[in-house]
Amino acid sequence: MNDILEIDGLGVTFSTETGDVPAVRDVSLRVRPGETLALVGESGSGKSTVALAAMGLLPGTARTSGRVEVDGTDVVGASEAELARLRGRTASMVFQEPATALDPLTRVGAQIAEVVRNHRAVSRSEAAREAVELLRRVGIPEPERRASAFPFQLSGGQRQRVVIAMAIANSPGLLIADEPTTALDVTVQAEILDLLRRLAADSGTGVLLVTHNMGVVADFADRVAVMLRGEVVETGPVEEVLLRPTHAYTRKLLAAVPRLRFDGEGDTPAPDAPAPAAPAPDARSADADVPVVRLRDVSVRFGRGIRAVQALDGVSLDVLPGETVGLVGESGSGKSTAARVALGLVAPAAGSVSLFGTELGRTRGRARRALLSGVGVVLQDPVASLDARMSVAECVAEPLRTHRRGMSAAERRERVGEALELVRLPRELAGRGPRELSGGQRQRVSLARALVLRPRLLVADEPTSALDVSVQRTVLEVIAELQRELGFACLFVSHDLAVVQEFARRVVVLRAGRIEEQGPVMSTLLRPEKEYTRRLIAAVPVPDPVVQRRRRAARRTGAAT
Repeated sequence: MNDILEIDGLGVTFSTETGDVPAVRDVSLRVRPGETLALVGESGSGKSTVALAAMGLLPGTARTSGRVEVDGTDVVGASEAELARLRGRTASMVFQEPATALDPLTRVGAQIAEVVRNHRAVSRSEAAREAVELLRRVGIPEPERRASAFPFQLSGGQRQRVVIAMAIANSPGLLIADEPTTALDVTVQAEILDLLRRLAADSGTGVLLVTHNMGVVADFADRVAVMLRGEVVETGPVEEVLLRPTHAYTRKLLAAVPRLRFDGEGDTPAPDAPAPAAPAPDARSADADVPVVRLRDVSVRFGRGIRAVQALDGVSLDVLPGETVGLVGESGSGKSTAARVALGLVAPAAGSVSLFGTELGRTRGRARRALLSGVGVVLQDPVASLDARMSVAECVAEPLRTHRRGMSAAERRERVGEALELVRLPRELAGRGPRELSGGQRQRVSLARALVLRPRLLVADEPTSALDVSVQRTVLEVIAELQRELGFACLFVSHDLAVVQEFARRVVVLRAGRIEEQGPVMSTLLRPEKEYTRRLIAAVPVPDPVVQRRRRAARRTGAAT
């Protein structure tokens, strides 16, 4: 059986204003029909460059050497017309962020139908019928109605399914999936992986999976290739690489993976886990029992009439000084809405919100601004949350200009330098722009900005979901160290239950805007009382292919019963 993808001695060098930058060096890979090869490594390792080279999508600044063949077609030497025939027909790609891969002004059914008609001589009505059938095949509910929806009207998981429907519309022999489950909650992630697995088995499609999630690799891949600084340093069957790695870099990557512990594995954190922070000495004052944030019977409703969405329904929770509370649940469960209510960004339709013992809804003007100056925020995407037109120093100093208007420029510079050093970044980075930094550095700049006012509460909304495992580990360790040092409380929103289990002391499980259960992390996630929480935990992939096969079989058996 011929390989659907053959890469021999691939080299990619980018021309920049400061000189040539080699991104990929002498990479050789094979993908057979019906097989999944996972390409893993840290950000900057070259894995996405290999994927783009396989589709002929490298920018004009790239110089390519070696051989890349897809089903016998030489991609490196192909013309634009040949590549246009190849893409979407012989090979398709699922990109990381479906929101940018889809046209926001075109209905999803029309976008799928366009892909069909680009490669096959079918009528508009036939292509529209195929689009509906493809939506049904990828598990979209009510596909006839959803075909007329715009992308913004669908959830993140549904948009990713639409992108997969477009990718498989013409039954390609090769599917390249670049981080297809990043930022998806664990149950949607499991459904997407099951869908891709069925497609590979039913149609013999070969899959090149680019990911930093070792649990996804264990759950889905047949073979693994590990990349470091543009080179493949280890490759082999998934069980060999994940369970018996030979290269030190592979062992380092696996050691950094947060692992969800299950009942029977003990209640003590793993030795290499960042220990949940205990309140700093100065946090244990007379106000130690007064919550830094308290939500009481909070309800939030978006929209009006029959299309209104009940985002929160009677939610009550406390975060005490110095503690970390994890908010978990599926997409649409209300966890980010609850965080925005705590920040004063969303006004509840019912219930009350208090910060540091003061009811937020009753404060206005200067008093409200002073109250909110005690809250720092770290968002999921540092690229979007940092202004690319500003320097690092200007980004970090922004809260000071808003809340400390009496500070001189020299005082601001000194405070910015202190904040950068707090998050383990050198002061010399202050003059750079956000785009000149790595993903982990940008996230630590966001953390420096959140902490520059020395807040009493840090709200972190998916702060590590887009980071590779080693950078994620570093960011979490920095947050934990700073929490022990400064004593702030933390409201930690995440879909990664393993990270929450390591990082938080209490957890609140949300479902459809309501609290399903809550309690100490180790008891709630080790021995959950509710079926919904047990289902969330069962969907979390672990970086062990043997365990994953057993858990996947158990999940299918449970679904069948």
